[in-house]
Amino acid sequence: MRIDEQHTLYYIKAYLRDDTEITVGKLGTFLFMRGLYVYVGSAKRNIRARVERHMRMEKMMRWHFDYVRPYMDIVDVQTYPGAEGECGLLARLMEEAKGEIPVRRFGSSDCRCPAHLFFIREN
Repeated sequence: MRIDEQHTLYYIKAYLRDDTEITVGKLGTFLFMRGLYVYVGSAKRNIRARVERHMRMEKMMRWHFDYVRPYMDIVDVQTYPGAEGECGLLARLMEEAKGEIPVRRFGSSDCRCPAHLFFIREN
């Protein structure tokens, strides 16, 4: 886990061991395929607290990621400066990884992105 307190953007990379149906708040219930997922978020202040909250299992359900967290093993966390913005970081990382959007609007209810979570197919 690499957290730079000056950064405002982060990704959490997590692995889902089995195909699993998960209800994600008001978005609905979706089948998440086994594999690697990357969630991109931002925190204007105290990024460490935000990331540590996402990593905890026991908490009030507030963000979409909170609903999938109990089913996933965190494998990496990285922070970034805020220059490219949350949506820009998501687009860049998703393109580099050849990622796919598993659930539309996941984590992106306050922007026009299709989602802030992407899936990387296993080869």
